Amino acid sequence: MSSLTIAIVAVFIVGYFLIAIESVTKVNKAATALLMFVFCWTLFMIDPAQYLPAAIGDVKALVVSEEIERHLGSTATTLFFLMGAMTIVELVDQNGGFNFVRDMLQTRSKKKLLWRIAFMTFILSAILDNLTTSIVMIMILRKLVSDKKDRLIYAALVIIAANSGGAFSPIGDVTTIMLWNKGVITAAGVISEIFIPSLVSMVIPAWILSLSLKGKLTFTKDQAHSFQASALTTRQRKTIFFLGVGGLIFVPIFKSITHLPPFVGILLILGLLWTVTEVFYAQLKEKEEKGAMQKRVTDMLSRIDMSTILFFLGILMAVACLETIGVLTMLGEGLDVAFNGNHYLVTGIIGVLSSIVDNVPLVAGCMGMYPVQAVGDMAVDGVFWQLLAYCAGVGGSMLIIGSAAGVVVMGLEKITFGWYMKKITWVAFIGYLAGIICYWALRTFIFGA
Repeated sequence: MSSLTIAIVAVFIVGYFLIAIESVTKVNKAATALLMFVFCWTLFMIDPAQYLPAAIGDVKALVVSEEIERHLGSTATTLFFLMGAMTIVELVDQNGGFNFVRDMLQTRSKKKLLWRIAFMTFILSAILDNLTTSIVMIMILRKLVSDKKDRLIYAALVIIAANSGGAFSPIGDVTTIMLWNKGVITAAGVISEIFIPSLVSMVIPAWILSLSLKGKLTFTKDQAHSFQASALTTRQRKTIFFLGVGGLIFVPIFKSITHLPPFVGILLILGLLWTVTEVFYAQLKEKEEKGAMQKRVTDMLSRIDMSTILFFLGILMAVACLETIGVLTMLGEGLDVAFNGNHYLVTGIIGVLSSIVDNVPLVAGCMGMYPVQAVGDMAVDGVFWQLLAYCAGVGGSMLIIGSAAGVVVMGLEKITFGWYMKKITWVAFIGYLAGIICYWALRTFIFGA
């Protein structure tokens, strides 16, 4: 390994460490990721010929630029997908499309509410994404559960269910979106083979947590109905909901029919939803128009979390640099040798690591480490790639900082790292292991038969 390669890896490690301790440094992880991206490729430019033989003489800058643009193209497909999906979900939420979720959850039994929350979160996170689903569910919980102690248990379950639900869906988690965009998993394959393990990883923790809940809830009618009113009619809100959520479900179907990248399907749904909502708001009375303006797509676009988008850009492009210099291939070969090619152990460890550090760079690294093969465990929808989707998604539930869902719930409900580690970590870990065992059994005796 050359000194230049070591320098690039050192920059990546330092940047990764600073991202992991964001809460200590108070520096937004997006800023660190962007600096890491720029520094890695700037060092690469010192002597690109040792990695790209064509990068010599006057064409050096041209060859490196083409390499960066090649990686930027694949990265952009993920970023545009996320931006489109975030806007669609925000639009549905702001226009009262999720009110039916609140109505379906209402019950006085603590245990019944727990199971309704578990399954509703699990299903919604597969259709939407685990981050947005967590926000919606916590906001609803605040209206239904007044006792702080009980609400923390429900909130912890939201994290587990959201991560489990996102793991079996090609659009349910950033990591599954990345793997799907890369073409290493298919929508039909991941849904059919990961659904049951993901369900097991949610049901077992839910059952354990249900043992600590007894009695009835105490909430008033006002609590359950104190949601922000919408200027739109009930029919219009339902139209927005079914067009938005139904459109997200349609995206995998659109991809299989047209063979276009998933982000094209997302932009199709966004364009349709944008047109429909503009027509609805054009019909409002003048006095209603002022408040409605804040719920139109043009306003939603201005409220997109660009720091998250820029973080993904920085981290994915930094990982692309490591892939170009061959470090990821070396690391992948090392893991295979250390664990004798046991993909269950390799992906299981990656899942545990995803609870400590961000799972996005972990999965991005794995996509660069391991080449897709025509047949075997490394083929499209092979054991390795499906397990990676499961482990990276569900593994993030073991620590509250291990997933986007955990971080947002931590902020909304002021859950401490210590409380979650003491009360929830072992519960999530049991569910995680149970899901892996379930996947092994299904793959060995059913799908592999």
